[in-house]
Amino acid sequence: MSAVDTRNISRDSLFLMATLRADGSDGEQKVKVRNLSAGGMMVESDLRLSRGGRISVDLRNIGWVQGTVAWVQDNRCGIAFDVEVDPKLARASVNTSGDLSTPRFVRPASILPATAGDLARLRKI
Repeated sequence: MSAVDTRNISRDSLFLMATLRADGSDGEQKVKVRNLSAGGMMVESDLRLSRGGRISVDLRNIGWVQGTVAWVQDNRCGIAFDVEVDPKLARASVNTSGDLSTPRFVRPASILPATAGDLARLRKI
């Protein structure tokens, strides 16, 4: 498939943070994912990546995915994945149903207070 053909592949415009690790560099860097499709993504970061470079990226609800830098323009670049992913998984909320250490604003609203004492403190309207 040519580069022009891949522009027709469905992609989700979104904004989420991911962790990127470039081959040959130390450590990991947070990047902004601007759009995501089964075959790749566009990221925004201050990293100096070059076309053809190998990367690994940790996507929410998907995990680590290997890929290659397809293009670079200013602070954005395109990543072509080695294997296809399900982009809808990245949009799904993180499962935090039993984890009360997760910040409240991230937890679903349906979580009930942990104890009966917490329930008693709720204000009745």
